[in-house]
Amino acid sequence: MARNRSLSQSMTVSDEINISPLIDMVFILLIFFIVTTTFVEETGVEVTKPQASSALDLNKNSILIAITANGKVVYGGREIGTGGVRSTVRRLLTDAPDSPVIIQSDKVVPTELLVRVIDESKLAGAKAVSISTDKPQ
Repeated sequence: MARNRSLSQSMTVSDEINISPLIDMVFILLIFFIVTTTFVEETGVEVTKPQASSALDLNKNSILIAITANGKVVYGGREIGTGGVRSTVRRLLTDAPDSPVIIQSDKVVPTELLVRVIDESKLAGAKAVSISTDKPQ
């Protein structure tokens, strides 16, 4: 009888909940969401876009180049100029060859500068070059 008591006393059931599998699951979900997230790159400057009735939504995997009102060509918050458009677009197309180039041009930008940026993008190998606009209200 004394032997049975010692066995039952040593085999006490723990009242605590084991949360280590929960922590493992949370880390796995965190890694999954980090890996599957796509980031939209912004141009880094604000431009006043012209309005167009045929405006469509922006593709998330695209190359965004901005032309400011004072004629600066910007990618990723850094001024690249018209001479840097071709090398920048060519470098970005090596990672995602089907990415369209979308130019966010201010409405007061001269047409000549806009055409030069479009031309440089096409010479870099871009299959689709579009101009970003706003929908009229």
